[in-house]
Amino acid sequence: MLSLWKPWKFLSSKTFSAFETLQFLSLSSSSLQIKSLSPSAASESLRRSPPRLVISQVIKYATTHKAAQQFRSFIITSGLLLHATAHFILLCNTLLRCYPLFEPLRRFPSFPPSYDTFVYSFLLHSCADLELLLPGLQLHALTLKVGFRSHVYVQTSIVRLYAASGFLLDALKVFDEMPDRSSVTWNVLITGLVKLGELERARAVFDRMPARTVVSWTAIIDGYTRLNRHEEAAGLFWRMVAHYEKKGFKASDVRITNSLIDCYAKCGCIDSASGVFEEMSVERKNLVSWTSIISGFTMHGMGAEAMESFEMMEKEGHKANRVTFLSILSGCSHGGLVEEGLEFFKKLVVEYQIEPDIMHYGSLIDMLGRAGRLEEAEGIASEIPMEIANVVIWRTLLGACSFHGNVLMAERVTRRILSMEGAYGGDYVLMSNIFAAAGKYGEAEKWRRMMDCSNSTKVPGQSLV
Repeated sequence: MLSLWKPWKFLSSKTFSAFETLQFLSLSSSSLQIKSLSPSAASESLRRSPPRLVISQVIKYATTHKAAQQFRSFIITSGLLLHATAHFILLCNTLLRCYPLFEPLRRFPSFPPSYDTFVYSFLLHSCADLELLLPGLQLHALTLKVGFRSHVYVQTSIVRLYAASGFLLDALKVFDEMPDRSSVTWNVLITGLVKLGELERARAVFDRMPARTVVSWTAIIDGYTRLNRHEEAAGLFWRMVAHYEKKGFKASDVRITNSLIDCYAKCGCIDSASGVFEEMSVERKNLVSWTSIISGFTMHGMGAEAMESFEMMEKEGHKANRVTFLSILSGCSHGGLVEEGLEFFKKLVVEYQIEPDIMHYGSLIDMLGRAGRLEEAEGIASEIPMEIANVVIWRTLLGACSFHGNVLMAERVTRRILSMEGAYGGDYVLMSNIFAAAGKYGEAEKWRRMMDCSNSTKVPGQSLV
């Protein structure tokens, strides 16, 4: 993982270039921090450097949470944010893509008025991605104060923030009050409603949309397939095909074909999805095409076919992204292909140099847990970076402990879960059941009493049958 170390002390020279300053971000170490930085010298160096050079180096080296966080500290302490020139607006826009800077900026006596709309958009995106609703609310108020009430990009980011946070009425209110809306605005609201399970409202917004895009159509189709309403999904898909044929697109257009592969796979027709994919020429297949068919094979538990498709994709010269890797890891997990899955995870990190997110780790731990390799799974769970670790990972491992009857590890994992999240009745009940299955009824009763003492409750199970 990228980190910083003591060479920052050499920044005392006023002739030190921005390139050399940021070059230090590529040096590896374990856990050292910026402590010997001369802010005035370094900031003067950055101010004298070409903006494109500074920005390119930030993009190149501040690509991890830790690197971005420490470079952020340098930006704050050096006073660069007080110089609201076009140069530093570009720099801040770039850095804000790496790390949310709203808190330090908010503490200034007055927010720099010359910051452009992109700064606010990046900040709002950061709040949405990190589920930071309170800073997002403060930022929304700030955008009103500085006059961005009617700016389409800023308001679209606010809609995304509320939709991602589950505040449906607020998202709809901001959307309805916007004087102008782009196709992105409509798509953000539709996608947010689908994710919240509000398919009928999403469909109503979709029907009002003046100029639908492929994203709009596929979002609604995806919503129908999630609810197993496959006939409606297929019907809407063919409406999309007819819609684009009227606009001059052919049914063989790669975007439509990719959507058809995805639709067939989600509707349970993997043979049809595979047939459409095979009929595509090599030149027309793009990364989305390959990812769609790999994901389709994964949905149907066809891990071997997913792996074969991945290898063919690489031979054709396409470079997988994190979504592709997530699909193949999930396929290996459900197909019991543990060694192959470990190799793919290694390829993700070493060959493609993609930093795994919590979903990649979750698939890896689920795969090891299904195979009974619990010690390896626990070791990996313990090594997940703190900034992305969550309790879901440990509950996945706890479920594997329950399945394989590993009582000692289950108790250890349960205590870890309780220390992270507090009292949730389901964790106590599962631990009690694990002890009961092992014949340790006294321990099982003890965990039931612990649940009562913690005032936690378990949500009752429900069935549609």
